[in-house]
Amino acid sequence: MSKPLPLQQRPYRPGVGLVLFNRHGLVFTARRIDTGDAAWQFPQGGIDAGEDPVTAALREMKEEIGTDHAEIIAESRDWISYDLPADLADRVWRGRYRGQRQKWFALRFLGSDADIDIETEHPEFSEWRWMALAEVPALIVPFKRSLYEQVAAEFAALAGPASASA
Repeated sequence: MSKPLPLQQRPYRPGVGLVLFNRHGLVFTARRIDTGDAAWQFPQGGIDAGEDPVTAALREMKEEIGTDHAEIIAESRDWISYDLPADLADRVWRGRYRGQRQKWFALRFLGSDADIDIETEHPEFSEWRWMALAEVPALIVPFKRSLYEQVAAEFAALAGPASASA
């Protein structure tokens, strides 16, 4: 196996992130299985070859939390990137990427809590809960915190109860 490129020369992996709002304006957050510090995060993942970001977002939601009962209500203005710490960069994604460049989507959850099932074919989460959007950045791994602060600020106006007509 060849040695990976130096970190700063690697490309970003294209990905998506999802902020799923319930009818009370709280967001879906889940505890990762694979982090020793038990970090919480939003559903997110890579964009497959030939896939557009909207399709990837809906696929990732179904794969990670077992439901597709939602509608997209907003999209981030820009793509937002994060860099992996050097010690992770050589292990994650076989050392091919320096981090991810993500398009973020806000979605309104249209189902009930019973529709959410994190015990998927390839589980990523050990537990989940609804929480206030502003609380989430403090619970994410430190190298993603700035990205989560940016996403929370951009979608802050969506936090709060959905209108009666929604």
